[in-house]
Amino acid sequence: MDPSRAPTQLSPASAAPHPMALGKRLDDMTTLAKSPLMRNLGLRDLGEVVELLDEVVFPRGTVVVREGKAEDEHAYVVLEGRARVRRGGVELAPLEPGDHFGELALIGSRLRPTTVEASTHLRLARLSRQRYVTLSTHHPGAALHLAQGLATVLGEHLARMTDSVGLLLRERSLPRRATVTASVDGIERVVATGTAIGELLPAAAHDARVVAGLVDGRPASIGTPLIADGTLAPIALDAEEGRRVYERSVGLVVLEAAARAGIALRLGPSLSSAQIVYADAPAETIGPPLAAAIEAVRADDLPLREELWTTDEACHHFCERGWIDAAALLRVGNEATVPLVAYGDVYAPSCGPLVQRTGAIDPIRLFPHADGLLVDFGATVQRSLPGGVEAAVEAIAREASSPRFGGQMAREHRAWLASLGVASAGELADWCVAGRVAELVRVAEGFHEKRIGRLADAIAQRRDVRIIAVAGPSSSGKTTFIKRLNVQLEIDGLRPVNVSLDDYYVDREATPRDAHGEYDFEAIEAIDLALLRGHMERLLRGEEVRSARFDFMTGKSLREGGPLLRLGPTDVLVLEGIHALNPSLLGDAAPRASTFNVFIQPATTLPLDRANVVAQTDLRLLRRIVRDRRHRGYTAAQSIARWPSVRRGEILRIFPYQHHADADFDTSLAYEPSVLKVFAERYLLEVTESDAAFATAYRLRKLMDRFVAIHPDSVPPTSILREFIGGSGCEY
Repeated sequence: MDPSRAPTQLSPASAAPHPMALGKRLDDMTTLAKSPLMRNLGLRDLGEVVELLDEVVFPRGTVVVREGKAEDEHAYVVLEGRARVRRGGVELAPLEPGDHFGELALIGSRLRPTTVEASTHLRLARLSRQRYVTLSTHHPGAALHLAQGLATVLGEHLARMTDSVGLLLRERSLPRRATVTASVDGIERVVATGTAIGELLPAAAHDARVVAGLVDGRPASIGTPLIADGTLAPIALDAEEGRRVYERSVGLVVLEAAARAGIALRLGPSLSSAQIVYADAPAETIGPPLAAAIEAVRADDLPLREELWTTDEACHHFCERGWIDAAALLRVGNEATVPLVAYGDVYAPSCGPLVQRTGAIDPIRLFPHADGLLVDFGATVQRSLPGGVEAAVEAIAREASSPRFGGQMAREHRAWLASLGVASAGELADWCVAGRVAELVRVAEGFHEKRIGRLADAIAQRRDVRIIAVAGPSSSGKTTFIKRLNVQLEIDGLRPVNVSLDDYYVDREATPRDAHGEYDFEAIEAIDLALLRGHMERLLRGEEVRSARFDFMTGKSLREGGPLLRLGPTDVLVLEGIHALNPSLLGDAAPRASTFNVFIQPATTLPLDRANVVAQTDLRLLRRIVRDRRHRGYTAAQSIARWPSVRRGEILRIFPYQHHADADFDTSLAYEPSVLKVFAERYLLEVTESDAAFATAYRLRKLMDRFVAIHPDSVPPTSILREFIGGSGCEY
């Protein structure tokens, strides 16, 4: 929104009120007399009321009263001009001379139900609650007639509302029940139908704030009304799903603030403790006004609105506001309606529950970032992350200086997708519907192959490189990437010698344990560092080494159970594992100049719209669910249950060392969500409502609904995606 067109916030007390006088303006008397609020008043009663009225004037664009505020205790009648009325962002009928608003202020202080803004120069008559009390004392007859007018107005409103509700209820095959039974922690309560689930849930769970709830296992905002018997459970910030609720809420607050400040931006990927925001303008230009607008949105304590729109209406709305990607995705959906969410004027397609009011969001800090801004989620989220606030602050500082998702390849990937016309999930759907899947797959795989070739060339040009260290989080596609890199290295005249850090595990009983007493296989101390370093030193000296092998069946380290290795003049050692970029892994065994570090992950995921982007953690989890269900015998529920532990290891032991990489490789493929859908949809349906993994499975199912399926036969055998769906041709 253009800041110059923003409504002026002006309190009624500052509008220079003037007392009205009986007969001063006959047209005013006529206007007041025809007002529904005062139509029961005779001439004498009207005169007594007029003596207590103030006249106030507002310029065009002034907000007279704002929805959700209670500081104004006046009833108003329009004398001259027009005003627009909004409730929950919806434009209601305009106000014209004789119309009234704010009448409930006469009978008690309450929150204003609507926002009233002057459409033109606006002149109003107003009566304060205090003067109404005076009228009741000195002129009880006039006060009674005014009260009768108020009762008549309220009665007409109630009748219209009852008629509307009756019309809706006639569409139901069964009458709505007056009460429902809610079960919380095994205790059943009978409550009125429509009771918000937040009234039945605790404010905190496990010393963490409750931000949403589960209704029969399905995530819901705490303001969601309960309309049927159900089992309720809290979603708190100490759980991954709770942090997702909070992060989505922060994102919508940022977009609302940006609209107020007239700033165009788009939400990018989340980093656990922060989120990237893509912006066209420099951070130093947009940062201060955006920060001020965010604080204003928080201070206004705006309520969450969850509305069901027709798909056509939502498409029109998003097209008008430039959210073309949101409209494109809606057009290929099968639903006649779509749920939208808003805290103010900015609506976004719902991707899950949000916190109930903007005042529940912690103060938000902004930092400059290579792609725009970095939004700090704050201590509330960071305290629940592995390592706590201190580790989160360090991660934000690393991201600001060495972007995890802002490497050269990631930027080239985003630019390439934009030029190709596949920069969002909606555009991907258009390609699928148009029958251009084969073309998209060929180009996407060609992009990968070209980047792998360039990476091999860069390594070959550095004649002193003897070790290529490859690291990345779970389900990044390291195995296939390394095999394809090996081919390109051989083309450049280098012979790769592969070593996996998994073969250097210590005996299982010697493995360190985590805080829960479980084996911590992702701790660097789980690696036999002395043995590994000794082997690396000998190999770099040109000696022959019998490498180690770990027997996963017996949990024993076979210190000389691997193949014989020797590095010749054109040989390079390819070292793969989660700790490969950690400087303490090899210590002084290998000079830094002799190593080339590569960090891989699916960095470029498709946005659904300006407010929602496919999280790379969700993409990796879907890859893992499909792979483990098809090839390792693990159910989707088991993979989801294991995921928090996997994420903990990544946050503590992988991402902190990404900045040591000499090159990043983005393993994402624009088309892969559509292929994963073919498998993941069924595997996720196997998770039952009673399972603790159901909330995550349900959210991932809703995510998969947004993609058009692509048959897996379209995927070439050398694709990184084949590592997860099967049929890989890289077994050489």
